[in-house]
Amino acid sequence: MAADVKDDNQPYDEINITPMLDLAYVLLVTFIIMTTASVQGIKVEVPRTEAAASLAKPQTRAITITREGNVFLDAYPVDMEQLEMRLAQYKAQNPSLPVVLKGDAEAQYEKVMEALEVCKRLDITEVGLVTKRGQ
Repeated sequence: MAADVKDDNQPYDEINITPMLDLAYVLLVTFIIMTTASVQGIKVEVPRTEAAASLAKPQTRAITITREGNVFLDAYPVDMEQLEMRLAQYKAQNPSLPVVLKGDAEAQYEKVMEALEVCKRLDITEVGLVTKRGQ
């Protein structure tokens, strides 16, 4: 019995670092998830304008048209038929679906018009064109 008390009062020979490693592991996993979860959009050079209001709204869908004429819906490549089908699905879920069109300044104008026609056919009335503020 006396030997047990003596053992408790002795200094530790080693430090238990398991809880600290668990914390470090959780922080590492959290960092990895947060950095990979942020969706990177397709980078395009948008035209500049003097007055540009923010169009960001919850559930806003983004149509991006690159310089090469590739079309993306929320960073996923689509053709015009897929674009219309997916926008129709979103429109069914949200009748006042807001859409922003982000076309590269050097994008094919025909592709931009096709995307606008898809929005018109689906009766999507909240369509915004993304621009940059001029310097």
